[in-house]
Amino acid sequence: MRRYRWHILGILILGLIFGAVFFKPIKFYTIKYGNRFLSANTTPVEKREKETVETYDWSLIQHGGENTTFGEFKGEVVLVNFWATWCPPCIEEMPSLNDLYQAYGDKVTFLFIARDKENRVSRFLTKKGYDLPVYYENGITPKLLYNPSIPTTYIVSKTGVIEMAKNGVYDWNSQEVRELLDNLLTE
Repeated sequence: MRRYRWHILGILILGLIFGAVFFKPIKFYTIKYGNRFLSANTTPVEKREKETVETYDWSLIQHGGENTTFGEFKGEVVLVNFWATWCPPCIEEMPSLNDLYQAYGDKVTFLFIARDKENRVSRFLTKKGYDLPVYYENGITPKLLYNPSIPTTYIVSKTGVIEMAKNGVYDWNSQEVRELLDNLLTE
């Protein structure tokens, strides 16, 4: 009887692993809850400023399906924004992020990390007329960048130092942010 239970448990575990790899909805929730468990960070977002990102082996999927890693952007000024279409504060700050992207998109790397389903994101981008570089997590988020609440945004320097970290709505097209980006780009 005990061996029978272990066989059933093994089959269930293999089924979950298979589903997580090949069935998109299960994969989405596996990554979502895996991040919560493995990347938990009790340091408030604002206190992460001046800390250095050490882990660049973060797997991402670009909206449309192309795989990439966070490491491909090492040595560049990067703005990372975690958001979702069902998040009112995310939607509230999106116009300022879009304006900033229109002004700096050719100089700064923007990573809009959607914690949402791809079809919802597509509808949202089309409806609003945004042409933003959207990505989805395909692995565990670096602990320093993980926060369960959204919107959360980081500006990372070429050397990997978090120069600005905010949780909640913020005016990203402000003079303060533009001056920071200009300074980081000249370093």
